[in-house]
Amino acid sequence: MPEVHFLEQVLERIAQGELRVPKFQRPFLWRPEQMLQLFDSMERGYPMGSLLIWETTMPLESLDTIGGRRIPPAPEGAKVAYILDGHQRLSTLFGVLHRSADAPSSARQEDWMWWVYRPLVRSEHDGVRYRHWKSGEPVPSHFLPMRSVLGTLDFLEYARTLSDVPHSREEAGRLTKESERIAKRVKNYKVSVVRMEGGTLQQAIEVFSRINSSGQKMRPDQMVSALTYGTIGSSETLSDKMEEIKGRIAASGFGEIPIMTIFQTVLALSGEEDVQRDTSWETMARKVQGQLMTAVEDTDLILQQVVEFLREEVRVPLARLVPYNIQIMLLAVFFHFSDKVEAEQRVKLRHWFWTTSLAGTFAGSNTTQVRKFITEMKAFARSESGLSYSAERARSFPERFDLRSARVRAYLLWDLQTFPDRKNLDGDTANVLEQLATAHSETYRHVITQSGVPGASSPANRIVMTTPPRVSIRQALIRLAEDGRTDILDSHGVSLESIEHLKADEFTEFILARQHELAARERQFIESLGIKSADKEVGEADIDTE
Repeated sequence: MPEVHFLEQVLERIAQGELRVPKFQRPFLWRPEQMLQLFDSMERGYPMGSLLIWETTMPLESLDTIGGRRIPPAPEGAKVAYILDGHQRLSTLFGVLHRSADAPSSARQEDWMWWVYRPLVRSEHDGVRYRHWKSGEPVPSHFLPMRSVLGTLDFLEYARTLSDVPHSREEAGRLTKESERIAKRVKNYKVSVVRMEGGTLQQAIEVFSRINSSGQKMRPDQMVSALTYGTIGSSETLSDKMEEIKGRIAASGFGEIPIMTIFQTVLALSGEEDVQRDTSWETMARKVQGQLMTAVEDTDLILQQVVEFLREEVRVPLARLVPYNIQIMLLAVFFHFSDKVEAEQRVKLRHWFWTTSLAGTFAGSNTTQVRKFITEMKAFARSESGLSYSAERARSFPERFDLRSARVRAYLLWDLQTFPDRKNLDGDTANVLEQLATAHSETYRHVITQSGVPGASSPANRIVMTTPPRVSIRQALIRLAEDGRTDILDSHGVSLESIEHLKADEFTEFILARQHELAARERQFIESLGIKSADKEVGEADIDTE
């Protein structure tokens, strides 16, 4: 049966180190607005949902910080409990209500998110009654800092500030009364606690894995990480190791590979082919547990080879431009299961990458199809069969610029290879990759910015160029044509013929002319690879990346 405790008592157990968060828990994931909504719900008297804690004498690795605050080791001989459900809620409440007065307060989210205030003037809030203070300006005196409501001395100090500011006595009294009401609400707030006593770590994690009452669903990699806790190392979880791999690849300049892709790669290299399973994660964890340590180490090494192959031989400069993340996993399968990579195999892999990217081979792949792709790649790696995608046809030139489309990403890979030395208006070379790594789609600026122009969403209406203030891309292109700077225009694939339409304010005609020129050049590249081109010149850009 649930037990009812004052929130203040529960938070004090955290402060004393007696209530802890086990390391197999998912990290703190709540957004700032979710934190504010929790406080708003408490003030309105809404229940926050039960907390589930596990009391055990078993020593268990746990976090030494909760809600951005360090917590002490558990007192010797004390009864220790671990939070199985309620981490996000308790981290929010502890991090805010037990915030120290000298804790960092800056414009960085990691600092300001833990400083929650309750405006005492009704006109200051509409809907959710709580606020974060992100500005560097002093916090208004009528903003009650929630860190002060549990400590008597802290609250009295705040109450004194209300009488010190130039309010009328009546207004100061009203604000003080309102702050006392809110503090009383928090102090008297009760939570339902369900205690689980004894049992094994595996049982505790299996209970934990079935819980989703906080609305923060676990990812599959976090689930398996929890269920295989203790198999990777004495203090590191599977998630920890995968974050290391992700960080190492990002630091190489290739950018971040999604954690789910790394997780699927770990599963595939451990011998599992059902890498898209979304149920029975306990069964999956038990199945691969014995191979995880080796698979994680293999993944770390193999993904470095995959990145090198993509960069050097396919000329994919950034992870975010890989059309399908499954391609990364399948390439890892190839390099892992191949005893010796032949030059001919590398050529075929390059052809496979472009064909599957242009044809949309992996769009919406289900579990059965992914298992088949893995089986085929293993056989190719062992020289038992080839990779036959000769019947697949490239999709048409995309009519919309949307980086959620694999076809658009494939276009950009071609675009970057075809126009490697783009120049700005002043003749300096543009660092496109640096811009893409930070600005993403904003790197490709619109030529025609007027709304309602047919074709304005086409990739043909995008240019990578830096211009001075008050000079638009359209003006820059016209100026370059008038000055005879065809070298700069050529570096962007813009013809003088298409610019004639710009001069005449024929915006749609400009886009169509450039679209036709780009589509023709891209089609030559596609056919040079031995890939069948599309029947139509332009087609829909499906949103099909994972």
